[in-house]
Formats: sequence, structure tokens, C-alpha cells
Amino acid sequence: MRVIGTKALGLRTPIIRESDDLVAVICQTVKDTIEHENININDGDIIGITEAVVARSQGNYASIEQIASDARDKFNGGHVGVVFPILSRNRFAMLLKGIAQGADKVTVLLSYPADEVGNQLITWDDIDDKKLNPYSDCLSESDYRRLFGSEVKHRFTGIDYVSYYKSLGSNIDIILCADPKRILEYTDQVIAADIHTRARTKRALTVAGAKKVIGLDDLLKNSVNGSGYNELYGLLGSNKATEDRVKLFPRDCNGFVQKMQKALRELSGKTVEVLVYGDGGFKDPVGGIWELADPVIAPAFSTGLTGTPNELKLKFLADNNFADLSKDEARKAIKKAIKAKAGVDQMGKMEAEGTTPRQLTDLLGSLCDLVSGSGDKGTPVVLIQGYFDNYAS
Repeated sequence: MRVIGTKALGLRTPIIRESDDLVAVICQTVKDTIEHENININDGDIIGITEAVVARSQGNYASIEQIASDARDKFNGGHVGVVFPILSRNRFAMLLKGIAQGADKVTVLLSYPADEVGNQLITWDDIDDKKLNPYSDCLSESDYRRLFGSEVKHRFTGIDYVSYYKSLGSNIDIILCADPKRILEYTDQVIAADIHTRARTKRALTVAGAKKVIGLDDLLKNSVNGSGYNELYGLLGSNKATEDRVKLFPRDCNGFVQKMQKALRELSGKTVEVLVYGDGGFKDPVGGIWELADPVIAPAFSTGLTGTPNELKLKFLADNNFADLSKDEARKAIKKAIKAKAGVDQMGKMEAEGTTPRQLTDLLGSLCDLVSGSGDKGTPVVLIQGYFDNYAS
């Protein structure tokens, strides 16, 4: 029996720039890995590529002015409300700059005590201490300062997000509430800036009588004055590139995945699964931040990665079904049980209780994100081997 099961390796590539042939760069990186690291490529191996280098090679960028132009076209200027943006210099600040440049006035409604992905303005203990109800108590900026102080810094970034967001445009006001409908007391033109809850927010605002409601996914769905775009997610998944430009979520990822898989088959003679990944789906237990600020973990993947795990809980088998057997007998019985599960859905069975109920691509994308990191590791490509093996392989 092999001693090592699943392993995930970050592969270093050259710096990827606009117009680079990303398929060729990754193939060369895999070839170098095979030659210099004594690694063989096998059927069922997985190559993950971060969305950032896909979008960069596509040149999928937009300027603040291009965002402003699209916002101006959508609302004809006027007073625009922005509901439930996340607290992020990287993810939202540049978008707010563009929206503010495309409107006469902007009122930003921040969710408190935390945003959608867990970034805290204040804590629930603060809420309890002040006897506030975020769903009914709408705070003006002056209310917020009176209750919580003249400067409230984020635990990890050290940023006072209320002050920072207001500084991004002379026409920006800030209010705080967990009920999106309260924005309609200020304006009936609204951008739902949340990510995973955006459909519900749009629906609530429309039912409550908003004149016009769009989401960040409705801005830059098409090219504006030569900009990049994303036909599915618009501005969702974008990141700050420079002080006046953002990198958008990559487009046509399915086409890229197919080309990548074909090229890897020609290189290695093996069927390698491929996925494009963004943020992983995991939560920091200290800060309460849920990492997933992209609209999806894996915007594209090859067909072999479709579905969910169909696994048995090894410790359940050892502690229950085969607890009375000797070690050698238990080992044989467990292997037999694992082999027998092939083609049989384990959903709802006690033997599968406690196994991770998530899409394979969400698990794999999260693994890739943890391996590659978000800083200076220089490994935007991840090779995963042995992922579909098990104790009986």
C-alpha cells in the first residue's frame, strides 16, 4: 500500500502578463516539474489555475472611468444607493470610486455588525452592550460615532472603513443597517453590492418599491469604452490592480479549461482534470472572516470534477461495523467495504455520516487557494495527485 495519499504541490511559473499564452506557459511549467522534480503525471491528476492569471492573460481589466461610465448609463446620474458592500480595499474600494464618479450622490448602506463575508465593523458584544437591533436600528454616521467612537479600526487591516469609504468621493454618505430596504428612505435607485445574497437583496428591494435595482453583477457585463468585462458576473470577483484600474473575474473559462486539458493530454499522454479557482470557502475562527469574496470558488472545471464526494467514514467503520475484529481482519473488511461502495450513492447512510457534503470543485478550489496563497509564493498553478484514491486503492 502507498504511504502517501493526496498531495498538493504549488508550481512556480513566470510572471503572467497580458496577452501571454497561458496554456503554453502552464505546459512548460508542468514539463519542468516532471524533469526537475522527478514527478510523474498520472491519469486523474488535477491541475488548478488561479483565476487571477487567467484574467491577467486575457487583459480583462477596467478603469475607474469605465466603471463610472457604465454606472452613469444605468442610472443617468442622480442619487444612487449602494447596499451591503463588503469591507475591502482590494475588492470594493475601486468600485465605489467608479460608482461615485458616475452619480450625483451616493448613499452607502453598510451591514452591521459585520459584512456578508464576516469583516466586522463592530462586534456582537458591542451590539448587545448598546442594546441595538441591526435589523431595525438604522444608524447615521453621527450615530455610529457617538455610540462607538471617532475611530473604529478593523482588527486585522487597521482601517476605519466608514471613514475610508467616505473619503473615496465627496458625494458619498454612509448609513448602517442590516435591513436593505432602509436605503429606500434615501433613494429608489439602488445597487445591491452583496455577493452570495444578491438575488434575495434585489428581490426585497424590488418588492419594497425600488424604482431601479441592479447588482454589481450587472455592471461591466459588456465592454464599456474598450474595457474588459464578464458576461456572467460583471464586477463581482474583481480585484484592485492599480489606483485607477481593477482586474475583473476571467471570462470564457470553460473554453480555457478545454484547451488546457487537451494540451496536458498531448504533453503527458494522461487525462488530467483541470479547474480554474478563486477564493476558497473557509472561515477564520478568530476574525470570523469567511474568505469567499468571489462569486464562485471554481468558475470552470473539466467534466471529471463534477459532483460531490461519495465516501465512507473510515473511523465509523473502525469504531462500529468492524470494532470486534482484529486489526488485520478490520483492515481487510474496511477495504472490502470501500471497494463495494463503487457506483452506490452513500447519501443518508450512517457509514457516510460526517463526510464533507460539498461539491468536489469547492473542496478542490479551497485546497488550491490554501496551497497557492494570496501573497508572494509565486505558485498560481497547483498540481494535486492522489485525490481520488482511498484506503483500498
